[in-house]
Amino acid sequence: MKILAIDTATEACSAALLIDGEIISHYQLAPREHSRLILKMIDDLLLQADLSISEVDAIAFGRGPGSFMGLRIAAGVVQGIAFAHDIPVIPVSTLNAIAQRAYDETQNENILVAIDARMDEVYWAAYYLKEQRWHLHGDECVISPDKVNLSEIFNLTDESSDLSWIAAGTGWASYKDRLLLTANRQLSAFLPECFPSAEVIAKLAIDEFRSGNTVSAAEAIPVYLRNDVAKKPKPVIF
Repeated sequence: MKILAIDTATEACSAALLIDGEIISHYQLAPREHSRLILKMIDDLLLQADLSISEVDAIAFGRGPGSFMGLRIAAGVVQGIAFAHDIPVIPVSTLNAIAQRAYDETQNENILVAIDARMDEVYWAAYYLKEQRWHLHGDECVISPDKVNLSEIFNLTDESSDLSWIAAGTGWASYKDRLLLTANRQLSAFLPECFPSAEVIAKLAIDEFRSGNTVSAAEAIPVYLRNDVAKKPKPVIF
């Protein structure tokens, strides 16, 4: 199995290549430089692995939510490669990728993810790991920090109320106090600089690929969550 993964949804820009369970990757915190970096990262990985793009089985990308421009860059690059080489695509949630990275760092299976969405809002999701698969409490959404009800999440079931939760993502750096307004207990850790990465997106894409959960190049579109973003990115032709 060979999966190329990219992510440009946040301040971090990254690309990864998974080959039969082994991953090589490039990662850089570089706001506003994603369009300059991402193609070079891809080329460098393919050269390092002595692999041509036509040998890749699938392309995974961070589909959002996140930076509007960053999501357009990733979707455009993926569409261009997938169209040109007839490669299936695996869209992966940016919020899920942050949850996976937080789990890799802490081994905590319950992650409250918040990305600063500007406009006094966060992109929000409450993820928990069960039977080696990620599940959501509720839905991914864009929401005011004041409207996040942590007590409701903690008390959904008697079982989940006893679990520890950690906070991950840039939304916690910007709105921690407001997000905690309804919390009825302490969180066990805060990871405000936990960004998504192509490496974890590649990991999440493995099961999706094995299950046949791929889309065509034309369907490789961003998920913005905000309803007023309607324009689709144009594919990049290589």
